[in-house]
Amino acid sequence: MNFMGSNKELLLVHVDMNHIALSHSVNIMLTPQFYTLKKVELPVKYLYQAKKIAPSLFDGLLDESGTYDYLVYKEDDQWVFIAYNSELIKNFLLSKGINPEQVSKIFFAQQALSSFTAPILLGKNEALVVVDNTVVLVPKAVLEEETKAIMFDNRFTPKRGIALKGRYGSLLTMKQAVFLAAIFAVFAAMFFVEGLRYSKGSNAAKKEMQVLLEAYPSLQSQYARESIAEKYKTIDRKERRKREVVKSLSDMIFKGVVLTSLSLNEKEFKAQFDCNNVKVAKRLMELAKKEKFKSTKPTDSNAVKIEGRL
Repeated sequence: MNFMGSNKELLLVHVDMNHIALSHSVNIMLTPQFYTLKKVELPVKYLYQAKKIAPSLFDGLLDESGTYDYLVYKEDDQWVFIAYNSELIKNFLLSKGINPEQVSKIFFAQQALSSFTAPILLGKNEALVVVDNTVVLVPKAVLEEETKAIMFDNRFTPKRGIALKGRYGSLLTMKQAVFLAAIFAVFAAMFFVEGLRYSKGSNAAKKEMQVLLEAYPSLQSQYARESIAEKYKTIDRKERRKREVVKSLSDMIFKGVVLTSLSLNEKEFKAQFDCNNVKVAKRLMELAKKEKFKSTKPTDSNAVKIEGRL
């Protein structure tokens, strides 16, 4: 489930809708033309139990050539099961000019049952109405002449929505995926180089200690050996701290966050991130605070600078 983006514009999507052009992301609500609904009273208490039996409830009702997903929730004393085909929905949206990556959340008309206090007109010939606590599509001709329709707007937005399966092939666009792959490749290279340096340094340290012990037998005392070991243990702690910082910074890269620069030396580190919006920047700064890193953000920008001591 996706609980983000409930303040976005909500579009009602139906078969006879006009072709549109979008320059921003939206939420969409689907009419019963895009899903199959069943309401069942079941002797189950938990949602995960109801989800397990969802496919069996639609045997013989769905096109066997398609692949379906299911939305399940409780409505009074009944369980509501909604079966939908993500691929068909995605293809329809594309045919109307809506790119899948522009869709933040998807809702179904049945989820907004309480908001349908009057019919909503769809084009010239059809309307959405509530019949027996179910949102259905009917010919506009069956409505009484004095019936007043209501306008569809963001007030119909339910609390819970779904992400369109296969929206990007993943949660990210191809461009974002390639960029993040490059960033992680840089991190991997840094880990490799640091690991190689540490390995060589450790071997060299062992050889150096062996030469010293052979040249000065007095250094064989336990005190001397512990002192020398402590010296190299300090080096190990510094290198380990660097790796921990890099790992923490990589964990801060999530959807809407891009790492634009990173500098790391023996004493401190500095990282620069670009965020999609203020909300994402705030979340990033909270993550930095948990790691006890210092974070700053200019008032006129969504860039976040994170730094700290090693």
